[in-house]
Amino acid sequence: MITLSAVGDVGPEREDVDSLFANVASEIRSADLAFMQLEMTLTTRGQRVPQVRHTSKADPRAASAFRRAGFDLVSWASNHALDWGFEGFRDTIEALEAAELTPLGVGEDVEKARRPRITEVDGVRVAVLACCSILPEAYWATENRPGVVPLRAFTVFEPLEPDQPGTPHRMRTFPHPGDLAALVTDIRAARELADVVVVSAHWGIHFTHAEIADYQRAVAHAAVDAGADLIIGHHAHILKGIEVYRGKAIFYSLGNFAIELPMDAEHAARPSFRHLLSLHPGWEPDIGGIYNFPPDSRKSMVLRCEMDRSGVHRVGFRPVHIDRMAVPELLEPGDPRFAEVVEYVTRVSDEQGLPVRLAVEGGLVTVT
Repeated sequence: MITLSAVGDVGPEREDVDSLFANVASEIRSADLAFMQLEMTLTTRGQRVPQVRHTSKADPRAASAFRRAGFDLVSWASNHALDWGFEGFRDTIEALEAAELTPLGVGEDVEKARRPRITEVDGVRVAVLACCSILPEAYWATENRPGVVPLRAFTVFEPLEPDQPGTPHRMRTFPHPGDLAALVTDIRAARELADVVVVSAHWGIHFTHAEIADYQRAVAHAAVDAGADLIIGHHAHILKGIEVYRGKAIFYSLGNFAIELPMDAEHAARPSFRHLLSLHPGWEPDIGGIYNFPPDSRKSMVLRCEMDRSGVHRVGFRPVHIDRMAVPELLEPGDPRFAEVVEYVTRVSDEQGLPVRLAVEGGLVTVT
């Protein structure tokens, strides 16, 4: 039996990146495999591309800090992957590989990006595929362009009263048929090569309480139907619900983990940031603070999964709290914040009609 740990968005801005993981590194290192989602370009070069809204970059040496914290697998299939052009994109991949980390969901062309990365631990072969739905123009890989594995989605608006123009509408989303077909093909191919298939998806509705888009459910169910054993979602910067579908766990968003967003008055006044504040009532900027995300996003988790050659056997999570300095802290059952995370995940799952039952087993909350 081996263990896989997974966390959501990581984006360091400080020089001492190791300090971000001071309270959680022992937990990450205790797993046989550990996954993280990277939200920061690792480069000292590059030109900021015009279509990006908010972006920053970190020194490539941050990759070594990720490795020291215990991570093995890094999804770079992100809406920030090409923020600093192809130079920054390639520098990030090179930095990860130099630190003996495996970058996921990216490549010099779409065929290379889609290729599953397979890791063998104690005879258990684990395939991980990564894709991204949050795509600024031209961030996705094509047959002749570097980028991320696309999992695009379309949005349509359905009038509640079709015979009454201008009245309120219902929003519907659905996955790009070609991208979904490619993902299904990749999962089936990985299924032939590995004992366990994990799908990482950078998707969803950011900063918004509980809500899960239609296309996410459609993709998640299609992935499980194709042979995926576990779905790991991120991007929303806030925890979302958990679903069990055909016996497989779908984590729609792991939330933030170790990501910094320093704030000054000029940034707080930008129209783009004021729009983000409107997505989560009660969220106000913390001028001078390092962690500028909605209050609910301080609740986080470390996913923990046990597996062997016959598949996944137990899935759960360790509750986490993120402090004002963006440092995640593992919580123990006697801490009131532990129960708050469990209650929050239960509530947002229920609000979205997701069938899940959680059980506390020591410091682990299992999905039953």
